[in-house]
Amino acid sequence: MSLFKARDWWSTVLGEKEEFDQGCLCLADVDNTGNGQDKVIVGSFMGYLRIFNPHPVKTGDGAQAEDLLLEVHLRDPILQVEVGKFVSGTEMLHLAVLHSRKLCVYSVSGSLGNVEHGTQYQIKLMYEHNLQRTACNMTYGSFGGVKGRDLICIQSMDGMLMVFEQESYAFGRFLPGSLLPGPLAYSSRTDSFITVSSCRQVESYKYQVLAFATDADKRQETEQQKLGSGKRLVVDWTLNIGEQALDICIVSFNQSASSVFVLGERNFFCLKDNGQIRFMKKLDCSPSCFLPYCSVSEGTINTLIGNHSNMLHVYQDVTLKWATQLPHIPVAVRVGCLHDLKGVIVTLSDDGHLQCSYLGTDPSLFQAPKVESRELNYDELDIELKELQKIIKDVNKSQGVWPMTEREDDLKVSAMVSPNFDSVSQSTDVEVGADLVPSVTVKVTLQNRVTLQKIRLSVYVQPPLVLTCDQFTFEFMAPEMTRTVGFSVYLKGSCLPPELEGNTVVSYSRPTDRNPEGIPRVSQCKFRLPLKLICLPGQPSKTASHKLTIDTNKSPVSLLSLFPGFANQSEDDQVNVMGFRFLGGSRVTLLASKTSQRYRIQSEQFEDLWLITNELIIRLQEYFEKQGIKDFACSFSGSMPLQEYFELIDHHFELRINGEKLEELLSERAVQFRAIQRRLLTRFKDKTPAPLQHLDTLLDGTYKQVIALADAVEENQDNLFQSFTRLKSATHLVILLIGLWQKLSADQIAILEAAFLPLQQDTQELGWEETVDAAISHLLKTCLSKSSKEQALNLSSQLSIPKDTSRLKKHITLLCDRLAKGGRLCLSTDAAAPQTMVMPGGCATIPESDLEERSVEQDSTDLFTNHKHLIVESPMPEVSPLQGVSE
Repeated sequence: MSLFKARDWWSTVLGEKEEFDQGCLCLADVDNTGNGQDKVIVGSFMGYLRIFNPHPVKTGDGAQAEDLLLEVHLRDPILQVEVGKFVSGTEMLHLAVLHSRKLCVYSVSGSLGNVEHGTQYQIKLMYEHNLQRTACNMTYGSFGGVKGRDLICIQSMDGMLMVFEQESYAFGRFLPGSLLPGPLAYSSRTDSFITVSSCRQVESYKYQVLAFATDADKRQETEQQKLGSGKRLVVDWTLNIGEQALDICIVSFNQSASSVFVLGERNFFCLKDNGQIRFMKKLDCSPSCFLPYCSVSEGTINTLIGNHSNMLHVYQDVTLKWATQLPHIPVAVRVGCLHDLKGVIVTLSDDGHLQCSYLGTDPSLFQAPKVESRELNYDELDIELKELQKIIKDVNKSQGVWPMTEREDDLKVSAMVSPNFDSVSQSTDVEVGADLVPSVTVKVTLQNRVTLQKIRLSVYVQPPLVLTCDQFTFEFMAPEMTRTVGFSVYLKGSCLPPELEGNTVVSYSRPTDRNPEGIPRVSQCKFRLPLKLICLPGQPSKTASHKLTIDTNKSPVSLLSLFPGFANQSEDDQVNVMGFRFLGGSRVTLLASKTSQRYRIQSEQFEDLWLITNELIIRLQEYFEKQGIKDFACSFSGSMPLQEYFELIDHHFELRINGEKLEELLSERAVQFRAIQRRLLTRFKDKTPAPLQHLDTLLDGTYKQVIALADAVEENQDNLFQSFTRLKSATHLVILLIGLWQKLSADQIAILEAAFLPLQQDTQELGWEETVDAAISHLLKTCLSKSSKEQALNLSSQLSIPKDTSRLKKHITLLCDRLAKGGRLCLSTDAAAPQTMVMPGGCATIPESDLEERSVEQDSTDLFTNHKHLIVESPMPEVSPLQGVSE
């Protein structure tokens, strides 16, 4: 047996499916034998009271029948058991049992049996108190310095302390500001009660202050206190520990000083009488119970702390002296003298495992044999080590850490989108304008080669697209098995989705011989939704506010062959104008030049250009691939539409600022509403009626304001969602145009997408503007940096909502400017080094301009100075890349 396991001296399991907590265990000489032998008293939430007197025949034996002295069912749940001098006229020990609505005090006695079965034990009810409030816990002691008897203080669930002077009820007091009850303990040296409030503060209240304070039954706002009838309940001292406490224990091993021990959720505190911290210890594991006890060293205190890792730690002040393993998680721990054995540790788990154990070792009769000593041949070891390293290197080169082919063949995921709409649309009660919303079915097929477990399929599409079901679960799939699931997709909302691409992710576990639970793995598959799901044929428009021109290197293609189903077939099969109408009502016109190799997309809304432009390029690439042409390429030589993009950014940012203001105003009105409620409640409870002074009118007006502000916040959130969706569409379009303009590779476009589209959804805590600004600033200081001076500037480590969008717009403009001057995007480690940008056509390096970054402050709060206009030397002689949109 391991040295660090608790030695089982005696153990048993209490009942079946019963529950216990920290107050359900007590050790004391409850039957007043006077021989110093403790009995184990246990109460359960099922109402069973049990008293044990353990005395095993051999160490480690289970409980014998005679070990159970008494078992009685009290019907009501038992919250806590304590033993003390609770009966007047005698100093004998009695048992106090706390129920949720009742306090009972019993005497436990044994009578000698007439037969060989031994002593018979019984309990007798001495008195009981019916509680008007639901109890939480209790403590006892010689309150007020009384001699020869113990008083009981019960804390209710609503923060009231009820003091009982044995058979009579003394008084009740409400703790100020109480919200949730905490652990409660009594310090006899300072004659005060110590608890931890819901504000995570340790609070101490003098008994004398409680006794002379205003009666809890007359709790008012209190005109009576102003007249002098009673005193206000004032806390003696407080200490903020920053966490909720699990238990409190008062320890006094000498008359000079006592210590207050508080067990928190993460820390363990030792306080002086006046609330000052004597020491504290940060715990590595989550604690479950604790017990301070006397130490053998002068001036130190030992503490037993149980945790949720089935361990029991012994600390001497803050030093860990011993750690022992228990077979269960203890919720209560006590130390006592059982069967002439002092220092027995008694632990109780929440499911009824009661164990008496000790810390020690058993002598081991095993002696390890002597190891044969021999001289090592280091030359042979070096040769063997080199051979093993060569084998490891060859394996890593050939197949990697684990074979990729095997992992990919475990599960194949494929998705198929139906070419036709559902006969009955799944978009019930959803209409966008006057259009009926169609739905399309997507089927996902899973094919596995080996046995798989815990298969979970998740599907995601860009909002406002909606799925009829996005989660599918399979517990087990046998080898060579095929599973197919289906779901429908439709549009829910007036705005357009930024992408028509969906993604399916499958997480599963593959069991192995060594790991039956399985190795977790992930596989995914993407699918593309048809354009007709959100778009209908429309009437082309000759005029539009926003226009884009895409150049190609091949002869123009008929739009009818590119977009079948969106135009009627003409006689010459050459359709060069086509109109699209989205379900939200916006229109887009596509024109193909008959003479040049150009396509024009135009619309009244800038962000609406994205879907048709992207769809046009994708379908052109697919068309020429079918023709066997591999050198097809698109380009963009027009001016970059940054001004229109910045207008969308400003609108989105304005909605964010407006949302913050509305939430602040709503918070203020809510505070005002609660304050008026408290005043009205005080007036209504007053025995002497007083005029309301129009408080009811003020309450009604504040309530209407709260409702109106809540509606405004909800409306602003809807507008913010639509604005963010449009902003993402415009961002996709800008990234596409930058890639076509500078002929960026797929890796460079991925870097731009990661910088401009870091968030799936926008929140007040973390918004799009500050996140994108930080990402673009990083690119400007690394791969697009112009000098080592710029790389020395540090980015702010904390993201917060900016004051305005001017800094972000300057950074986006500077990004395009440096890309135009030959800068290239990369994420390699060499990107941080200063690099000389190679200009196309032999252009010179980027000249200093008013738009370049300046080192104003070390934290780079603003990298730009004010500028009136922008002058850029473009490598493209025919047009400047940063002007407004033109034909």
